[in-house]
Amino acid sequence: MKYLLLGYTSAAAWDAGAADAPTEEALAAFAVYQRFERELLGTGELVSTEGLGHPAVSTTVRRTPDGVTLTDGPFAELKEVLASFAVIDVTGRERAMEIASRIVEVLGEPIEVRPVMGEDFTA
Repeated sequence: MKYLLLGYTSAAAWDAGAADAPTEEALAAFAVYQRFERELLGTGELVSTEGLGHPAVSTTVRRTPDGVTLTDGPFAELKEVLASFAVIDVTGRERAMEIASRIVEVLGEPIEVRPVMGEDFTA
């Protein structure tokens, strides 16, 4: 069963002006995460993972009565922002929770776990 792991970080901590200059602490956490990533690639459980660009450079696209509109930036003022995602393919929810827990231990930020709808989707 596939799961989407959504990684969030504090909007205040991820300042747009410092987005290209990670702290030493962040670099150390990313190094540990990369080792874990290689482990999951080795077991065949990691499908894909990516970090995302800063919300300040995002665009929101929505339908309105006047048609489709594009707005710079995120939809609303946020306390937490989506910073990364990973897709895993595991035996079930318990394994997905184990993986998400390890990521939280390493990065210290919350992870939202959602089942991916597909042939094996059972919610």
